[in-house]
Amino acid sequence: MTDRLQSLGAVMAETDDKLRAGVSAGARVWPTGFDALDRYLTGGLRAGELVLLGGPQGLGKTTMALQVARHVAMSGGAAVLFSFEHEAQLLLERVVGIEFGEAAGLDAPSLSKVRQMLQDPEGGSLEDRLGDCRGGYQVMESLATYSDRLYLHASSGSQTSMKIIRDIIDQVRNESGQPPVVIIDYLQKVHVPLSPPTEEERITQIVEEMKDLALDWDLPLLSVVAAEKSGFMPGKRMRIEHLRGASALAYEADVVFIINDKYDVVARHHLIYDLTNAERFRDWVVISIEKNRGGKAKIDLEFRKRFEQGRFEREGNKVTEQLVDERIFVE
Repeated sequence: MTDRLQSLGAVMAETDDKLRAGVSAGARVWPTGFDALDRYLTGGLRAGELVLLGGPQGLGKTTMALQVARHVAMSGGAAVLFSFEHEAQLLLERVVGIEFGEAAGLDAPSLSKVRQMLQDPEGGSLEDRLGDCRGGYQVMESLATYSDRLYLHASSGSQTSMKIIRDIIDQVRNESGQPPVVIIDYLQKVHVPLSPPTEEERITQIVEEMKDLALDWDLPLLSVVAAEKSGFMPGKRMRIEHLRGASALAYEADVVFIINDKYDVVARHHLIYDLTNAERFRDWVVISIEKNRGGKAKIDLEFRKRFEQGRFEREGNKVTEQLVDERIFVE
């Protein structure tokens, strides 16, 4: 640990050497691909930072994490996704669905159609199957540009510990020649040998090790986090305090995002004066930047769901409607 000790003068000299060599002296930044989000993150995910993504089940936490990984790899970086809930084949189907959505927009095949194409025992090679759909060859060309830099790990809650995660990251770093963006889906599933007696202590140990990893290896770590049951009520806005192990998560994290269904968190008057809003709001999620050590927090952004294609539209907006923490409203 002694190699971390530097005088301010040594840090200044090191910074000056970098600037004279035309190299940025600031922390490296990896854009997420969600432009509205990147604006408030001062460019994207930053080296050394721990970023947490929470929200109710079924609102696209894995989808967003996978889109971030895909954008990082497509932009020339490396990304490794530790998935505790999905096999690599299913993640491939989702990536292909995202690519079709980017290539063909609303005319793209649905995720279920993509799954059918890849699971059918007849139909030829991957290129043949995808090529039969509009934009299929463009999808293959895009995948070819980054598929060797996007790593998928089928993780196990009974085996995949932070030590194993560190070993795999080291392997990815050696193979790709660069520090990868690390995504863990999800934090509470990480295996802890000789687990502490309470879940709170176990989560505290995991999140502390995640933060140390991000700092030690100068890379961003994005982790999906699970919530308590109390945060799942319809019409209730999920906040940091609804996450499992909230006190430790809020303390250690540099950035915390919370996803909510827009319909559940808009104020009642936006619905009763225009009932058409109800259905429109169901097509959107609100991503709230609850904590942000490097920039503005308490920012609410909205992104449109395209879950039939397994993706979000990447162009988002700042929410203009009034939001509430809890609302009782019957249609």
